[in-house]
Amino acid sequence: MSEIRPLRDAVAELIHDGDTVAMEGFTHLIPFAAAHEIIRQRITDLTLVRMTPDVIYDQLIGAGLVRKLVFSWGGNPGVGSLHRFRDAVENGWPRPLELDEHSHAGMANRYVAGASGLPFAVLRGYRGTDLGGRTSTVSTVTCPFTGEELAAVAAVNPDVTVIHAQQADRAGNVRFWGLTGVQKEAALAAKRVLVTVEEVVDAFEPRPGAVVLASWTVDAIAEVPGGAHPSYAAGYSVRDNAHYQAWDAVARDRDAFTAWLDRTFPAQREGAVPA
Repeated sequence: MSEIRPLRDAVAELIHDGDTVAMEGFTHLIPFAAAHEIIRQRITDLTLVRMTPDVIYDQLIGAGLVRKLVFSWGGNPGVGSLHRFRDAVENGWPRPLELDEHSHAGMANRYVAGASGLPFAVLRGYRGTDLGGRTSTVSTVTCPFTGEELAAVAAVNPDVTVIHAQQADRAGNVRFWGLTGVQKEAALAAKRVLVTVEEVVDAFEPRPGAVVLASWTVDAIAEVPGGAHPSYAAGYSVRDNAHYQAWDAVARDRDAFTAWLDRTFPAQREGAVPA
């Protein structure tokens, strides 16, 4: 059953060096506060999973905490490239980054397979691409009914999934709405689940279309108002477009990024990233 606790304690208990961590949220409800706590605690050698790595993963990669990225698209949405991501891939700075790239459909199906307790998922896709030749997590299967050859993608089961949501109740249930992406599937596929929320309420009021994660699917909840900034939480905040635009200049230059890291996480000044 989920427990409500401070974010620092929840991250320290649930996320460990070497873990595979999914931090999901599509444009909306992206768990930035939890990612920043990972940087503060210097949890390293992570394999990060995310359908759309954007600024949240640019920061973790630039901080030198990531050894592998499993993804289906990467960029600073509406702005351009992820420069810390590119520097790691192209130049190995601050450390080399291993990639496992998929299509959006492939990644979504990998989560669904993991959430369903299945070893793989089947879809029509990957034809005309060379992605299947670049990863061991894409293969083909033949339909036993029609003989059609289909793509197969291995299930993904993160050690930890982290999401942000609008609300949790005091019994430990979580509720979110708006652009919900694959948060539910990523949570159900994981061994451990951490949810940051805008607020803890006594009871949920009726809301059509909301997704509810029962308390038994969640290990820890942390009340972190604004925990999705600079992304947004429908009903609580709006997207900070200026922040995304400003990040481009910060991330583009190693010195500017290192200064940002030192300024934002001052306790990590010593040895945060190599020179």
